Amino acid sequence: MATPRPRRSSRPADPPAAAPSRERHPDHDELLSRWVVLLNSAREAVCHPNPFPYGEDLLRRWAEPQRHYHTTEHLIAVLGHVETLSGYAADPDAVALAAWFHDAVYLPERSTNEERSARLAERALPEAGVPQARTEEVARLVRLTRRHDPAPGDANGKVLCDADLAVLAGSPQQYAAYAAGVRQEYGFVPEDTFREGRAAVLRQLLSLPRLFRTPYGQLHWEATAQHNLRAELELLGA
Repeated sequence: MATPRPRRSSRPADPPAAAPSRERHPDHDELLSRWVVLLNSAREAVCHPNPFPYGEDLLRRWAEPQRHYHTTEHLIAVLGHVETLSGYAADPDAVALAAWFHDAVYLPERSTNEERSARLAERALPEAGVPQARTEEVARLVRLTRRHDPAPGDANGKVLCDADLAVLAGSPQQYAAYAAGVRQEYGFVPEDTFREGRAAVLRQLLSLPRLFRTPYGQLHWEATAQHNLRAELELLGA
């Protein structure tokens, strides 16, 4: 999800491969197994490289220490929401792959995370055996998460964006934890600057025709998310 970022260099470089990470997540092995099943489903039925290194690389990225909201827990949540909404997708495998990649590159001080995450998918997926057309769809979906505004006929985009925004419909405690995690990621930003940038993000979301585009999201998440966003704007004094 897009959040306020100061204007710094936008050079498209990925985090160093040797970046330190948190301790191994308790669900690491289960996630890795889910990745292998997904990748084997999404790629062409010929001999391909071992799927495990690709999954390990993604899970290492999601565990980087600069993350406080965009963590493995966020990945797990988005994957779960994608599964819930999969019946609305034109290509569920592409959407699930996009969920894995959508915040795979994440540096809070940069404004190009979605683009770099998409480029990571464009490099890794063909090498792993995913057809070019599906790879292009995954990258398109990842880029879409910058503004969460899929076109009316974009079934895959609606599912991924709804899954990514579902955090907005949490309980008051869950929403407060989400907002606190975002603030912690931007701890280097002065309070006044953060409040201004965060308020702009919230207003952009509230300016959308609706936050959720799938029938499920509109029924189960829309009203609560709208309430949470407006409540946070009030707390920001915006």
